[in-house]
Amino acid sequence: IADHVYNAIKCGYRLFDSATDYGNERELGEGLKRAMDDGLVKRSELFITGKLWNTFHAREHVKENFQRTLDDLGLEYLDLYLVHFPIALKYVPQEQCYPPKWNHGPDGPIIPVNIPFRETWEAMEALYDEGLTRNIGISNMAGAMLYDLLSYAKIRPAVLQIELHPYLHRKQLVEMAHAEGIAITAYSSMGDTGYHEIDMVPGSPRFVPLLFHELIGTIAKRHNRSSAQVLLRWAVERGCSVIPKGSNDREMAENLEVFDFSLTDEDMKEIASLNENLIFNDPAKYAKRYIWAC
Repeated sequence: IADHVYNAIKCGYRLFDSATDYGNERELGEGLKRAMDDGLVKRSELFITGKLWNTFHAREHVKENFQRTLDDLGLEYLDLYLVHFPIALKYVPQEQCYPPKWNHGPDGPIIPVNIPFRETWEAMEALYDEGLTRNIGISNMAGAMLYDLLSYAKIRPAVLQIELHPYLHRKQLVEMAHAEGIAITAYSSMGDTGYHEIDMVPGSPRFVPLLFHELIGTIAKRHNRSSAQVLLRWAVERGCSVIPKGSNDREMAENLEVFDFSLTDEDMKEIASLNENLIFNDPAKYAKRYIWAC
């Protein structure tokens, strides 16, 4: 991973999206340090995001999780710190299980706890006030809860990070965030990619992986681009930032080549027809936490 990060910086990447439960923050930090030591980039030119895990939502545990991320990355501050899910789980000490999981400990049950999100957010605001993070935000939050957060937040969320792809348009949530001056970061731009191995992709014969969808391929040919570039550009056209993955130098370079072409209105209308409100990363499937219930 460290080599991958180093090569990404050489390729031109400057934003790196990390999280406690990804389990690779130390390796990410090694790649960042090597790139900075070699003079490829300055810290001020990077934008590093971290995320608070569910088992650290209590006021007294928020900074603990943040500090572990900071230490593993080898940094003095973060540019953005997000609450990963608006779901509080029972605290698990780091010495018992780290990186943390949804489970209580390595193989225990999932144990939800009642911690008001306001308590968590106030602890996030304290990190901002201390100058430890330049921005704070949320991830995987629905509109009603976001409105509630805005009613008491002394420091408004700068970013809302959500799953967003042609099978999941979230038109109202995107419009709401933009109206409130909150930037949207789209994850899982390729849709199902990455979810097969954890059994979170529907088995319906109607489902077609977006990277191989005929419509996406047709639009890609119109612009002499790849399907992946069309999927990324679709989010950019909607005013969202993207955090694509690249498994090799070619893919990393290709991901950056989405700013020198535009999708037409007709392209966007055709892609809009694919929306099925299909959420892959839904905690209701594995944790019985219904954050998208309606």
